[in-house]
Amino acid sequence: MQKLINLDWIIILILIVFGISLLIIEVIFIPGTTFVGIGGAICLGFGVYLGFEYFGTSIGFFILIISLITVISSFIYGLKVQPWEKFSLKETMTSTVNESIGITLKVGNVGLATSDLKPVGKALFENEEIEVRTQGDFLSSGQKITIIKIDHSKVYVQLNI
Repeated sequence: MQKLINLDWIIILILIVFGISLLIIEVIFIPGTTFVGIGGAICLGFGVYLGFEYFGTSIGFFILIISLITVISSFIYGLKVQPWEKFSLKETMTSTVNESIGITLKVGNVGLATSDLKPVGKALFENEEIEVRTQGDFLSSGQKITIIKIDHSKVYVQLNI
């Protein structure tokens, strides 16, 4: 009988801890996924239900109150301390592809395709690898190419004949 009571407590505690964890994950870390929150609510509710079922109303209400206090205090702590701030992105990218090409490259420069151009790929011009594109052609890596047009940061090339 003693082992059965210990097993009951373990099952109830696992369900409640797992349920509270899923609810905290839903609200603080991945809001909007709903299935995580619903799963947490089901686990928590089933754990409290089993507490009432196995141990009666007085212990059941004790489990319910402790669970509610834990959930509410976790949410308050999570919203005040904002622990997710360590994981969030704080910087934005302001650079663009090939932003300095207008200064060094000119129409007619000859380079080498360092990747397949299908029709976009990488090429080496003046010891600098940049992103280039063809006008619909597919060129293999290692072919000599010529710049035919520079439009802002887009470099158009063709096979060097």
